[in-house]
Amino acid sequence: MFKFGVDTFIWTEAFSEKDLWVIDRAKEVGFEVIDIFISHPETFPTEKVKKRVDQVGIEPVTTITLNEKTNLLSPDPKIRANGVKTLKLMVDINLALGSKIIGGVNYAAWGYLTGKPRTEDEWKWSVEAMREVAEYAKEKGDVVIAVEPVQRFETHFLNIAEDAVRYCKDVGIPNMKVHLDSFHMIREERSFRKAVEICGKEYLGYVHVCESDRGVPGTGLVPWKEFFIALKDIGYSGPLVIESFDPSFEELNRMCAIWRRFAESGEALAVEGLKNLKAIASEIGA
Repeated sequence: MFKFGVDTFIWTEAFSEKDLWVIDRAKEVGFEVIDIFISHPETFPTEKVKKRVDQVGIEPVTTITLNEKTNLLSPDPKIRANGVKTLKLMVDINLALGSKIIGGVNYAAWGYLTGKPRTEDEWKWSVEAMREVAEYAKEKGDVVIAVEPVQRFETHFLNIAEDAVRYCKDVGIPNMKVHLDSFHMIREERSFRKAVEICGKEYLGYVHVCESDRGVPGTGLVPWKEFFIALKDIGYSGPLVIESFDPSFEELNRMCAIWRRFAESGEALAVEGLKNLKAIASEIGA
């Protein structure tokens, strides 16, 4: 059976100690997994989050995006070193939480665009930096680093599953996986089934189930049956997490171009989406 989760972005832009209640709420409205976006690893309240997820009985995973100070594509080796340091801290946080997955745009600064296709140097810089992180994660414990290909307006580096799989292969550490997100897939992939098959069970490590307009899942253009059948066929058993954003957010809305409400609240969007996706999963026996 599929395991559905929800992103903390449904309720808060930058998760901190004041948002611990979100963990309880996610479980109360029917989710089995909570994806905690960690915008500031250096101040993340790890111990309190660990205590809360254990009390609530919900599975934690995390996501992160790098920035201009931690960009693994930067020509400046000091900036790339900062990125490695940040991602190693993320590994430590995940181990402490009992989380098995670090997803997101963790291979480059989110929104970093050079105005031209990626270069061989950028590929080498990011792969070499990520290899150091993946080796660290492998040595420390069982943590998957899942790289998320996103649409062309958010990165020029990884846009499709095929490139993300090649990236994982070039890093060469078995805990490197791909993080697929249906919002980005519908803009960049030619086939949902093909994208899933390209990853296969070996490389597909994490999935975000987002609608084509970031609205309520099941109400837009994403071919959910095709997607879910493909996931079922490869034996994917990881989380399927709903992610969206409230228009009242500031930085995220600028980056994601969220200008209108898709539901009464982020929570209402997630709850309605969960109902829709469970119904579709039930139809295909997943």
